[in-house]
Amino acid sequence: MEDVKSIKKIDIHAHATAFPQYFPPFWGGGQRFISAEETIAFYDRLGIEKGVLQPLVAAEAKTTPSTTEECKYIVDKHPDRFILFCNVDPRAITNTPDADFSGILAFYKEKLGAKGLGELTANLYADDKRVDNLFGACSEMELPVTIHLVPDFISYGLVDELGLPRLEKMLKKHPKLKILGHSEPFWSEISADNTNETRGGYPQGKIIDGKIAELMRNYEGLYCDLSAGSGTNAMTRDPEYTARFVEEFSDRILYGCDFTATSNTHPFKLTETLEKMLDDGVISPKNYKKIVRDNAVKLLKL
Repeated sequence: MEDVKSIKKIDIHAHATAFPQYFPPFWGGGQRFISAEETIAFYDRLGIEKGVLQPLVAAEAKTTPSTTEECKYIVDKHPDRFILFCNVDPRAITNTPDADFSGILAFYKEKLGAKGLGELTANLYADDKRVDNLFGACSEMELPVTIHLVPDFISYGLVDELGLPRLEKMLKKHPKLKILGHSEPFWSEISADNTNETRGGYPQGKIIDGKIAELMRNYEGLYCDLSAGSGTNAMTRDPEYTARFVEEFSDRILYGCDFTATSNTHPFKLTETLEKMLDDGVISPKNYKKIVRDNAVKLLKL
């Protein structure tokens, strides 16, 4: 029988800098952005073959921006360990809802080999006309998009209210676009008892079938990115619900890490959680394989 734990994983959500020696500390803690080589060292410990490298180009991206070009440099240096996503700020070129992104997206996809766009962190409403415009361009180019959602305008990421009405509007308008949901305000919507007080953190307790399941059932373009603590929390708070959620949506849930600094440990907890679920029979070997590898291969046409 195949040992599915030995299957090499694909990290759907990676970040790294090619030039750590030039990167300033961020958030006052003395940390800097993780290097490609440091990320690879984590990958070797976690059994990860490749990571989807995501630039951060918005001014609100929390750290010094990392460009598509820098990420391409890393991919070319480590082609066996990274896959390229491109990124474009919705306000780029003209800062208007009719900016033409077709040329730059075509260049990134056809010349540089980008498999998607992300992480989209511009602090705009999720249905802002400029975001809508970028979503439309990505849909035309068949580029999936990783989004970071936030509850307000004091951080980085697309802003949406409780219940994710703006994200739903975009899913409905762009049915062919694949959107990978990520962050605390996204994953907290796994339970219907989510509130404005809990949506920005890591709510605990039993899960009542919530907005994420509703959106997944109604819109085939929505995918779930398990990276960061938010994804791990959603998978661990109610194992009985997780078993049902994974069984129903196993084709659209993807393993991810979201390392940003060498102090990050959440990907180890996620890996341990998934392996325990596998051992306990909470998720099947087939669905485990889908989550840690097969879904990424299919989505990105690897």
